[in-house]
Amino acid sequence: MSTAFAFRPALRENVSLLIGLIGSSGSGKTYTAMELASGISGEKPFAVIDTEAGRAKHYADTFRFDHGDLKPPFRPDAYAQAIKAADEAGYPVIVVDSFSHEHAGEGGLLDWHEEEFQRMGARDAVKMTAWIKPKMAHKHMVQQLLQVRAHLILCFRAEQKIDMVKEDGKMKIVPKESPVGLAGWIPVCEKNLPYELTASFLLTADAPGVPKPIKLQAQHRALFPLDKPITRESGKQIALWAAGGSVDWEEAINAAKTDEELRGVWSRIPRADQPKYAAIKDKRKASLPQGEAAGQL
Repeated sequence: MSTAFAFRPALRENVSLLIGLIGSSGSGKTYTAMELASGISGEKPFAVIDTEAGRAKHYADTFRFDHGDLKPPFRPDAYAQAIKAADEAGYPVIVVDSFSHEHAGEGGLLDWHEEEFQRMGARDAVKMTAWIKPKMAHKHMVQQLLQVRAHLILCFRAEQKIDMVKEDGKMKIVPKESPVGLAGWIPVCEKNLPYELTASFLLTADAPGVPKPIKLQAQHRALFPLDKPITRESGKQIALWAAGGSVDWEEAINAAKTDEELRGVWSRIPRADQPKYAAIKDKRKASLPQGEAAGQL
């Protein structure tokens, strides 16, 4: 029996990226998003959807981008329409700053739920029912995001959460553990949205732009050094990967600044490819400062 459904060899080509940058005020979310977008877009301008009353324009002299204001109410369909417009205009990268308003901003999911709750009589029995329209709209928006051809960089605000746990008979305050957060910092967004991201990073005010990975798959680890801010170079490399290219391991080896960083790069190179780069690694290792704690490669 014949069928219209067919298979072909899998190739990584023109993969659309969905990257999340999560952080508190002063963590460098907007600047980092634009650095990353600049590297991905190359010579082309990227689009910025701004929910922060035009704050993204502060970087107009540093980066080449086109700006659009997204105003309240911050309904899911408003985000979807703005992103669709940017995608149809042909921008290679779309930065959304901030996506947290879709959840907690004026007219966002929380406000919409409250409106539905009040409309239904504000009774405990309808609290869950009042989520139906907001959740369905959010789900539809996410489905649309996954069909976008451009690369998406979503900025999220983060809130520091804590838990009370009992240890040795005493109550203790500890950072809240979460699969979508880190060290107690939780993204302000609909709880399932982070699972749709290709990669996500926590940025903190004590080290602006330096990524602390929340979700970072093995094939992307060499693209984001964890000891320095994300730069345009990371954007160039991940754009190459998304287009079907491969990581320039020679460049990554020579970019290592410490023995530890070099060991990190080496561990990410596929074992079958390591012999090709052994001499380059040994030469780079010899040029690095060698302390007593230097590891063996």
